[in-house]
Order: sequence, then structure tokens, then C-alpha cells
Amino acid sequence: MSWLNIIIIVLGLCLFETIASIDNAVINAEVLSTMQAKARKWFLFWGLLIAVFLIRGLLPWLIVWGVNPSLGPIGALTSTFSSDPSVHESVEKAAPILLAGGGTFLIFLFFHWLFLEEKHFGLPRIEKFFLRKGVWFYAVVSILLSFIVWFTLKQNPMMAFGAVLGSTAFFITHGFKQNAEEKERTLTDKSLSDLSKLFYLEIIDATFSIDGVLGAFAFTLSVPLILLGNGLGALVVRQITIGNIERIKKYIFLKNGAMYSILFLGTFMLLDSFGVPIPQWAASVVTFMAVGYFFLKSHKNLKNLSA
Repeated sequence: MSWLNIIIIVLGLCLFETIASIDNAVINAEVLSTMQAKARKWFLFWGLLIAVFLIRGLLPWLIVWGVNPSLGPIGALTSTFSSDPSVHESVEKAAPILLAGGGTFLIFLFFHWLFLEEKHFGLPRIEKFFLRKGVWFYAVVSILLSFIVWFTLKQNPMMAFGAVLGSTAFFITHGFKQNAEEKERTLTDKSLSDLSKLFYLEIIDATFSIDGVLGAFAFTLSVPLILLGNGLGALVVRQITIGNIERIKKYIFLKNGAMYSILFLGTFMLLDSFGVPIPQWAASVVTFMAVGYFFLKSHKNLKNLSA
């Protein structure tokens, strides 16, 4: 892997993690505003270390190791930079299982946003139409999962199992996210202890990080690069949480950019799992294009409002 590819992948991971975590940053900022300075400092420092190393580092490592146990714990961490051809062969055999699961998860995530979530309409004709048809979400994803399983069974039964695990992970994390949104209202209650709020913030952060971790595999299967890119993204999110959250909230279409990039990343992962060649730079380029388009759209909207 060339240095140019590494830089492109890390930058793409950083941007994707940052944009995908905007909702998490908003919740964090609201809750932190009700906490004492000492507790805020603890969360912003130790919470960052937990978010980067225990969640965004440990989770992808466990996933790579889980789908390819023959590598062992060290091999799962260093496989990308190994010169042993048997290691690369082992990773290539296991990769479709992971890609099928991650791709299914991301596509379900996009359709849930498109059909059911309230949003600022970045592409009004498309998004308003699907929001009015929200009742069809479960039918669409069920049919989609049936097609994915049907085609993956022909290629590799373990890919089908991976796709089912991806759909299961989506519905589990969706439940946690709904609970997090409800808990946000109680967490801003000043009668709750700072310790309770810290505990819930870490759980919420872990739940929201699943999207970024699984999406990262569209960029690379390298755990060190995922740790670096997602870690930088988590650091940016913490900085946004501290001082710029109100300004970021004014860029109302950034979430749209994140979700359309998730659609493309999920599609890339599914295509890759079937052996369709996807360039290493494609995920980063698509992420920058989707986020860049909706950032400019948000900026134009902000200028129109202030005119």
C-alpha cells in the first residue's frame, strides 16, 4: 500500500467519523452543559481515550479477528503490513463475510434515515417522497435482505450469515440509539449526579460509534489505519463538542451528506464482497464529494438566512 493511499484512506476515515458523529456530539454538548467543570474535563480527556482505544480501536480489531480466527490476535492487528502471502490469502478469504455484514448494516442505516427520520430536506423531491412512504421501510429492508442472502448463499453461506448479522446489529444498535435520544431529556436534569451522566455518555458514545467502525471497513481492513483515521475523527468531534457545536448545527445538511456517503460505502462493501473490484481511494473520494456537496448547500442556506 502506497503512502498516498494511506493518506487518502486516513483522511477519508477522519471525515467520515466526524460527520457520522455529529448527532453524538450534539447530545454530548447538551449533557456536558449541565455538568461541573471537573466532570467535563474528565469526559473530554479520559472519555476520548476510551472512545478511541477501547471502542474505535478494540472493536474493529475484534471484528477482524472474529471473522478470521486463524490470524490470531497479533495477526489481526498487523495483517495489512505483513509480507507473508498466507496471511494475505487468509484475509482475502474472510473479507467477503465482513464486507457483506458491514454493507448490509450501512444500507439499512441509510434506508431508516430516508424513510423514517425527520430531516432537513437536502434533496427535497427524493427525501420528501420517501418520508411520506415511511411505512414501507420494514418491507423494503426485509426484501433487500432476502435478495442479499439469496445471492450470497450461492457464493458463500458464511457471507449470508454475515449479512444476517449485519441486519441484526442494525436493529440492536437502533434500539440503543432510540433509548439514547429519550435519555437525553433526563440526562439534562441537574438533579442527576455527574457520575450517572458520565456513565450514560460513554454508553451513548459506544452505541453511536458502531456506524463509524463498520463504515470504516469500506475504506480499509487495516486495524491500525482504522484506529488512526477514526481516532482523529473522534478528536475532531470532541473539539466540536467543546466550542463549535452551535455553529456546526447551523450547517443543517451535513447529516444528509453523512447518510448519502453511508449509502455509497455500504454499496461498495456489498459489491466488494462479491468480488467487484473497488479502488482503494473510491470510499474516501465519494465521502469527500457527498459531504462537500451538502456542506456547500448548508453554507449557501446559511448565507441566504443571514442576508
